[in-house]
Amino acid sequence: MLDTEHRDLTNIRLKELCFGAVRKHFAALGTEAVLDLPTPLMKELLPHLTICQLDELQPVLNQKGISTHSEWVRVLQDMYGPNHVIDLHSEEEAKHEVMRILFPLVFYGFTNSYVKRNIRHLSSPTFLWAAAKCIQHFLLVTSLHKPLQSLTAEHWPLLNLLEKHIKSVGVSQPIDLSKRTTQRGLYVLHRLLDHGVATKLVVHVQCPIVLAWLLHQRGSQYVNLELKTLMHCRKASWVSRATTVRTDGASCSPGLETEDDQGDQVIPCKSSKLDSVSVVEDESGKENSIVDPQVLCRTFTPCDDLTAEPCPWGQITCLKITQCGPDCLEVLYSALPTFFCLHSLSLHSTLTFRYSDVLGLAGALKQLSDSSCSSLTDLCVSILPNTNLLEILLDASPTVTSLHVEIHTVMFEPCFLPLHPRTAESDMPAVLLLEKLKVKVAEVQTDLHFMTSVLRRSPHLTSLHVAGIRLPTGFSQSQLLTTLSVSNPCLKTLNLEDMKLCDCLPDVLNLLGDCKLKELHLNDCRLLEKCTDKEETLQQLVGALKTVASLHTLSLAQNRLAKHVCALAELFSGSSPSSVKRLDISSNFIQPAELLEFAKRLETHRPPHQLTLDLRKNPGDRDPDTWNTALKRLRPFSVLLVEGWKSTDTMVDHISNM
Repeated sequence: MLDTEHRDLTNIRLKELCFGAVRKHFAALGTEAVLDLPTPLMKELLPHLTICQLDELQPVLNQKGISTHSEWVRVLQDMYGPNHVIDLHSEEEAKHEVMRILFPLVFYGFTNSYVKRNIRHLSSPTFLWAAAKCIQHFLLVTSLHKPLQSLTAEHWPLLNLLEKHIKSVGVSQPIDLSKRTTQRGLYVLHRLLDHGVATKLVVHVQCPIVLAWLLHQRGSQYVNLELKTLMHCRKASWVSRATTVRTDGASCSPGLETEDDQGDQVIPCKSSKLDSVSVVEDESGKENSIVDPQVLCRTFTPCDDLTAEPCPWGQITCLKITQCGPDCLEVLYSALPTFFCLHSLSLHSTLTFRYSDVLGLAGALKQLSDSSCSSLTDLCVSILPNTNLLEILLDASPTVTSLHVEIHTVMFEPCFLPLHPRTAESDMPAVLLLEKLKVKVAEVQTDLHFMTSVLRRSPHLTSLHVAGIRLPTGFSQSQLLTTLSVSNPCLKTLNLEDMKLCDCLPDVLNLLGDCKLKELHLNDCRLLEKCTDKEETLQQLVGALKTVASLHTLSLAQNRLAKHVCALAELFSGSSPSSVKRLDISSNFIQPAELLEFAKRLETHRPPHQLTLDLRKNPGDRDPDTWNTALKRLRPFSVLLVEGWKSTDTMVDHISNM
């Protein structure tokens, strides 16, 4: 017996040594030799491979029916830690998430524990090349000059590759247009936005002149006068210097001549020579950096890749500004009326927008929507100072099909809203094209009229997310639920969050009785609060849910279901079990014994398909053995989303919500 165990242990160690050797000498062995391994042995080898090796083998492994999903998930768990839930069910999703996290860390020289342990393999150009094929978002960090400089030198092929794959570009830090050190950052932006396929722009800084530079010629006909002057005078200075350099024999293409400003053609010269002319001084001696994208491209593009044609201009179809102050809004007021290629606009402010800000935005949106060339369909604005502004924005942009707003009432500002009561039949509010609506409210008390009015005008609505609506004492959410039943028959996704629904169960049941919902989220809705018979209430809800044949996602998180969770097992009982494939019962203070009972009932009434079950933030550590026993019973027919729970850390939060 001991000899057998010793022999098995020796075999395991020998196999581990062999796997390590394959990882170390992978390039010398070649992919064909590795792929010739028997399938069982190949599956054992995968956890030992580097990210680049895994990426290289994946296409052929897939052809052999071998998935690398578990290995990409393993990498994510290694980065996040064992208590983080990885809710990514496809191989490509998991792989892209790995590359999305690691690319900026490696490219900019940041680090974490995973990068430190694997720096030998991640620091090779092979990794950046592999990751660049996967990622779709590039975040520009202008303060880190060397990585950006490398894209104009030894990593120029990497920039070419990024141009083909990057669809979204982010600007994370302020850009000082007067400094020479920012030129390469501007050049990278130009290459991705104008030469590449990127059409989405995310701006994380509050700088109006930089916003004007980013939007210039990329969709809107608006020309910022300050920027135009800046670009023209600095370009003229550059052309003068470049001509001098060309006279000295530094031109890459001596046959090319400088055109006037309308053609935007300038002399392409060697970057090494242009380093001496890429920064000029004005009469006061102040440093004047080149900011014209066309000139920057001639400055930093390698000679072999230069063309005589002017650079193309890209089109921004999706714009997101995460720190949108009044100065940035002024730029948008001018740019929006002719921004015909813009499909999506998202504006966020750390402080609540002023009334005048929102009214100015509404005016610009109205000018845009009045044109038949407008493409704007998605609008997101936060934070609004009043609920009445919701309908004002919708009236200003009636062609919008998706709207997301967050509202924090400002008590000290006057409500000088241009609301005109409609009396005549012709003045009735027009039907909206809205298909998706998300409204988050942070008010002590709210009048439901602002919501029901919009819902009645939105017969095409398919997705609704409402959070935080609190009504005065004595009022219920019945009016909202009734309006949904009557006015929104196309609703497919309904998400009601942080709302009191315990006193309007009949309206919930009525809504479920005749609907086409595919997703229902009732999170933190106090469903069982003040109910005399909580078990009966939940059984009625379950009975109504079973009648919705289209329903595949159900979330009842944060409803303090506790021991009553067992009633949910009845979803899958009888001759017509529910079609729910994803059930979220996280944050419900479900004890281990209660989960075990729930598991036993589900074993009796097994779902007709695999069930994704979210059990996060429930006190499993109260009795780990019982909790693990329950999980073991659930795993044969469920994909479990669980994470570590520390009662000592979370009990205060739970009690505060009681």
